[in-house]
Amino acid sequence: MVRILVSSDRSLCVELGNAISEEINHQVRAYTLVAEAADISGVVEYVPTYRSVTVHYRPEVIGYAGLKQRLLDLTGRMDRVELPPTRTIEIPVLYGGEYGPDLPHVAEVNGLSEQEVVAIHTGPAYLIYMLGFIPGFCYLGGLDPRINTPRLETPRVKIPAGSVGIAGGQTGIYPLDSPGGWQVIGRTPLKMYDPKREPPVLLEAGMYLHYYAIGQAEYDRIHAEQYPEGGGQ
Repeated sequence: MVRILVSSDRSLCVELGNAISEEINHQVRAYTLVAEAADISGVVEYVPTYRSVTVHYRPEVIGYAGLKQRLLDLTGRMDRVELPPTRTIEIPVLYGGEYGPDLPHVAEVNGLSEQEVVAIHTGPAYLIYMLGFIPGFCYLGGLDPRINTPRLETPRVKIPAGSVGIAGGQTGIYPLDSPGGWQVIGRTPLKMYDPKREPPVLLEAGMYLHYYAIGQAEYDRIHAEQYPEGGGQ
């Protein structure tokens, strides 16, 4: 059942479900495409999330009641939308050591070896449900419950860009240096966010992401290609 909720004096939330699932997320993507195509006057932006779409609007152009009805009317068009083909992006990761300081803890908590954690983590292709928190931070679904691990009790002040982490039943990548409380198990040499690139964010919602393990030499080679000017992670 679709619900329209008030988020603020300038935003509404179109809630399409109450769970993290690929089916609901597909509906979110379909609704976003329908809404954007409708080109409703006064709407500033549609922001898809795991199970809803936040609609930012200008109340001096379109009022709450009118916008709510327009948004409800659009739900009947979702089934007729054909989503763009999905693609899978491959993300190289150097696991453990200085790049993945929490890998031993994740292994210990789950009664596994570090090699088993890496094998499990690199197994599936993860759906990118949404981006948020900081530019390009991806929220992925499908983490194997065998490696679910609670967040750090005390967040770190700085986690380096490219760090790959686990928090509960989620996994993701920090695209920029940032504070954070996720368990860091590795790091990718890829530049996840580059303001000089178009688009600046490497990932987008609706993609699938697959991690694969690399060694130090491969990490250094890719890093040098990504950061020819030096610096970086």
